[in-house]
Amino acid sequence: MTIQAIKAMNKADVFFIPDKGSEKAALRKVRIDICERFMEHNDYRVVGFDVPSRPRKTSNYPQTVSLWHDKIRETYKALIETELLSGQCGAFLVWGDPGLYDSTLRIIDVLRTTDPTFDYDVIPGITSVQALTAQHRIAMSAIGEPLLITPARKLDTSRLAPPQSVAVMLESGETLEALPLHDDMWIYWGAYLGTEHEILMQGQVKDVLENIKELRKKSREKHGWIMDVYLLRRHPSA
Repeated sequence: MTIQAIKAMNKADVFFIPDKGSEKAALRKVRIDICERFMEHNDYRVVGFDVPSRPRKTSNYPQTVSLWHDKIRETYKALIETELLSGQCGAFLVWGDPGLYDSTLRIIDVLRTTDPTFDYDVIPGITSVQALTAQHRIAMSAIGEPLLITPARKLDTSRLAPPQSVAVMLESGETLEALPLHDDMWIYWGAYLGTEHEILMQGQVKDVLENIKELRKKSREKHGWIMDVYLLRRHPSA
């Protein structure tokens, strides 16, 4: 937690905490723990809400996500209208990388267009990519080279030219299964970054990929969820 985030939290009257079922109860607990640790007063409330489910298998991904966002937006609108008194401040503690891919910002921004009195601030945190590279003690990219950040479903390793670096997010497990085993392809992988369950692994893909997949599987079974991110690079010393 940054100092800016802690100061912003202490201005909130209500924290909206999503409930994603028993499998992801640990994610809810992390948010509750954050409130208990960093709030400097007890004059706040925690309001839980159910997150609308999104179909995982679909032929039209953008349309499915758009409809899903509509449902979430209606949920947010109802929470704000019913749980906040005039002049009060509500807060969402967004788990993940809202500045990179999370849709909370898009959903909240649409709400603002329907209510001119509604306003909000975004407090940036540490991205998982920053946490990953810091824990592996490497820079995100090679000198003078670009860094590509992509969802796993859009990864194209055939376009990974040395010494380009690619950070891969939103891994479902399928992309890891299809990674090529080039001799010069290295992976820096991490899961549960910044938590007590943090796991790290690095090495040539051909040497560590099976270990990562097995560790990922067991960790998901143990915790009921997993959030991981990894960086691919053709030259580890670049």
